[in-house]
Amino acid sequence: MNKLNIPTHVAIIMDGNRRWARENKMDYRLGHKEGAKTLEKIVRYAKKIGVKIITVYAFSTENWKRSEEEVGALMILLKNYLDDYSKRADTENIKIRVLGDITALSKGLQKSINKSIERTKNNDGIIFNIAINYGGRDEIVHCVKKIAEKVKNGETNIDDIDELMISQNLYTENLPDPDLLIRTSGEIRLSNFLLWQVAYSEFVFLEKYWPDFSEEDLDKCIEIFQKRNRKFGAK
Repeated sequence: MNKLNIPTHVAIIMDGNRRWARENKMDYRLGHKEGAKTLEKIVRYAKKIGVKIITVYAFSTENWKRSEEEVGALMILLKNYLDDYSKRADTENIKIRVLGDITALSKGLQKSINKSIERTKNNDGIIFNIAINYGGRDEIVHCVKKIAEKVKNGETNIDDIDELMISQNLYTENLPDPDLLIRTSGEIRLSNFLLWQVAYSEFVFLEKYWPDFSEEDLDKCIEIFQKRNRKFGAK
């Protein structure tokens, strides 16, 4: 791996927690817990090798379709994870941000999210974006409404709307787009993740389930990224 060509922004679709648990004859909740442990390890390692931003898909707008029992378990896991991890993230100079519509979440989880953001807001190490109740299409709708409101209020004109304005009104405002997107578990699709932002990202799809994803796997993904010829539409 060329340490002089580390991607600035890495996005990850952490897929396969439930299948990992099923194949290991475990309760699905243990799969999600192991996935959370893997995530903490990978964020720490990404910071170590020089990645500046890491964005992960924790809970999508479509995940509400899962059973009430599993959704409830995921919400408890997310709350406990944030309450516990934000303390370590602060000591490790990690800045937590949350992408998505958190208004649909429980008051307790919203409080944990806001406390995590507040606790780590002044950290200037790696930016750790957690997408919770996030959907790429929902994000674009949210963006369009924000811009339409600004036009309505006379804050901007229709002719001023361009790609930059749209980017500045997304959940990822003021952040560069992902250079590399990784998806585990063998699925080869975006599943409504960062639809605007990954227009020129490099994609790497792995067969391995997320709980088994290691620092060495991240190195391999980055090596694949480094071998790509990124033309951004130019010849």
